[in-house]
Amino acid sequence: MAHDSGEKHGMKHNGILSSFYGMAFIGAAIYFLQHALSFWDGVFGFIKAIFWPAVLMYKLLEYLKL
Repeated sequence: MAHDSGEKHGMKHNGILSSFYGMAFIGAAIYFLQHALSFWDGVFGFIKAIFWPAVLMYKLLEYLKL
């Protein structure tokens, strides 16, 4: 009998990392959308909010020289 832990095959739970990314995305999206002056500024701000956590991590690792 196979062990069933409630997870789908091949998927792992990353609760704390998902929570961090989600909060960072929401905060960045709100910030960029509040400062948008046009519809396209808002669209571009939403796209920036998606990638902002990755850029932040890259800059942090670059700063720490890791």
